[in-house]
Amino acid sequence: MKKTALFTLALALAATASAQDTIKVGAITSVTGRFAEFGKMQLAGFKVGVAEVNKKGGVLGKKLELIIEDNASDVNKGLAAAERLVNAGVPLVLNEYSSSLVKAQAQYLARQKVPNLVITSSGDDITKPGNDYIFRLNQPASAYARVILDIFKANKFQSMAIIAGTGAFEKSVADAANSIAKEYGITVMEDQRYDKGLTDFRPVLNRIKAKNPDGILMVSYAEDSVALMRQAREVGVKPRLFAGGAAGFALPSFVKDSGAAAENVVTATAWIPQLRYAGTQKLNVDLKKALGGEDPSYHAAQAYAGVLTAAAAINKAGSVDREKVKAALGTVNIQTAFGPIQFKDYDGFQNQNPLEMVAQQVQKGAFVPVYPKSVIPRALTFERK
Repeated sequence: MKKTALFTLALALAATASAQDTIKVGAITSVTGRFAEFGKMQLAGFKVGVAEVNKKGGVLGKKLELIIEDNASDVNKGLAAAERLVNAGVPLVLNEYSSSLVKAQAQYLARQKVPNLVITSSGDDITKPGNDYIFRLNQPASAYARVILDIFKANKFQSMAIIAGTGAFEKSVADAANSIAKEYGITVMEDQRYDKGLTDFRPVLNRIKAKNPDGILMVSYAEDSVALMRQAREVGVKPRLFAGGAAGFALPSFVKDSGAAAENVVTATAWIPQLRYAGTQKLNVDLKKALGGEDPSYHAAQAYAGVLTAAAAINKAGSVDREKVKAALGTVNIQTAFGPIQFKDYDGFQNQNPLEMVAQQVQKGAFVPVYPKSVIPRALTFERK
């Protein structure tokens, strides 16, 4: 009995020592459910980020560990995940992809006074007007719209049509596109919003075909983006350019699953390997390895940058005290392979990282950069003159 008691005590002491040797940060993502494709990318980014932080000495001299909670692509399960992380006592939570889910999670975490670092969700209303406890390192949805409208304006487009889902992200991008179109003098000839579950886009595509706009902006998730482009080719709608507002259109699987229908589609995106940030190529290689050989999307790079930002904030705070970490987040200023991270208040946004957007186009079955000049862009290929 003495030997058993001593063995049990040794195990308990080992577990305590292990806990003391790590600093745990919370993370919420969609491991399962509708947004699992994006969650897979984020998990790869988390893995690469944690490995890099720990290789460089960890956080406050200890190993960094992520407590990853699955929200199963569901609002209520996301709130339950956030509650578990609050109860676990984590000093900071990294928050994931879907704007509809993140907004609810972020508001709950703010009420609990837990610093929340949004790494991928882009709905403008997450940081506009924002909250002292909510920080976002990725670009807001309006930036996704502006990069596409900048391309339309530069090529003297006079008209456009919009097809977008009714989710928080899609609505933010589509609403911003309407506003920017007015600013640029581009007429929106059709603005069609659709609910989740719609599979037949032919009626709206035929209406758009009859109006013959110069550009079509589509904002949809993975499965919808493929269906939209296949059906657009089927009905024969032919604008000067098809454009995606990121989301499903920016995933490598969009090109693979759409096949020839994806050719010439331009999409906004938050990060590509061709960006001229130190370590970008290495990050792309590491993320691809973490994904088993699959090309990473920007969601993976954002998750990686989120881990580095969390580590920088805790190191700067010199503590895992939530108030100190929140204060430190506000003063973070680091360079990463995703881009520079520094939180600012501007244009009604609070604690928002201002970062330039990128656009890429599918040419010969692969994404190539087409905007801005800093990525050494390829020439655009148009559907018609």
